[in-house]
Amino acid sequence: MRAAVLREYNAPLSIEDVPEPDCPKDGVILKVMACGVCRSDWHGWVGEHPRVKPGQIGGHEYCGEVVEAGPLASHKVGDKLIAPFILACGACPSCQQGNQNTCPNQRLPGFIEPGAFAEYVAVPFDHNLTHLPEILSPTVAAGLGCRVTTAWHALTGRAALQPGEWLAVHGTGGIGLSALLLGVAMGARVIVVDIVEEKLSHAMGLGAEAAVNASDGDVAARIREITGGGAHVSVEALGLPVTTNASIECLRPLGRHVQVGMPVGHTAKMEINMSAVYQGNLAVYGTRGMPPWKYPSLLALITSGRIDMSPLIAREIGLSGVSDELAAFNGPTPPGVAVITDFLS
Repeated sequence: MRAAVLREYNAPLSIEDVPEPDCPKDGVILKVMACGVCRSDWHGWVGEHPRVKPGQIGGHEYCGEVVEAGPLASHKVGDKLIAPFILACGACPSCQQGNQNTCPNQRLPGFIEPGAFAEYVAVPFDHNLTHLPEILSPTVAAGLGCRVTTAWHALTGRAALQPGEWLAVHGTGGIGLSALLLGVAMGARVIVVDIVEEKLSHAMGLGAEAAVNASDGDVAARIREITGGGAHVSVEALGLPVTTNASIECLRPLGRHVQVGMPVGHTAKMEINMSAVYQGNLAVYGTRGMPPWKYPSLLALITSGRIDMSPLIAREIGLSGVSDELAAFNGPTPPGVAVITDFLS
């Protein structure tokens, strides 16, 4: 099969013919229909992700059609499925409590084992997968990837965002745009923060009530001014010290900060304004992924027409275009996300 393989950090991926994967006993082989390109892939590509080593096939935001099923699989040949990026075992205490995104036995195609920057991907623990609704395109379904699912759990399972509350979103990449679209659908008043005017204008067109260019000065003070005291919920979507502290400092008393951006490499440990947390009686939440049992609520929001996630998709690319998308993350990126829909070019 054709795959994009990491051979050297921060260098173009190698497009190679590699053996097709073996089918897991408790899983399936998917013919990949679409796969998103994510900032988390970039962290691995530049060598910052501790689990991604040369030889890795990336890609963790995928959907596809089952072409082979193991004897213990939950799905059958012909099923079209969406995969969360965290595949939980289903048997441990975390899974039994409904917290599958914290499973200690989790499997991670695209990070530890071969991912979906390829024509086929092996998916163990296939009970985590959910059926692709007929009215949802594979492109948009792959675009949900880790960005939309993570944002959905961040807003609903962690921050408990309420209608009418102010939501600040720091960073308007895939996670940030997802949080914006979901926040608006949930009835929140959303402020977006970025350093690229084009991305701020794009976000305003998607329903943001206000936009703040971080290049213009004190982001937190500007948000407190706009909201009349601070945001109720703030999402950090980049994993950087400057945006993390701005997210914390922009909150009103009893506000909730959600760390969605992944701090890895040189940002894994950062200096945080804990005085603001203490003085403001703030709640600080970490979040990663989404338990698969939350797929029905998210998909219902989309298939009912209450939210349109298609504006999230900016570009459909071929497999050979992944390297350019990864390299673009080295600097400010254009609006929207890229999804691989052609695995032969």
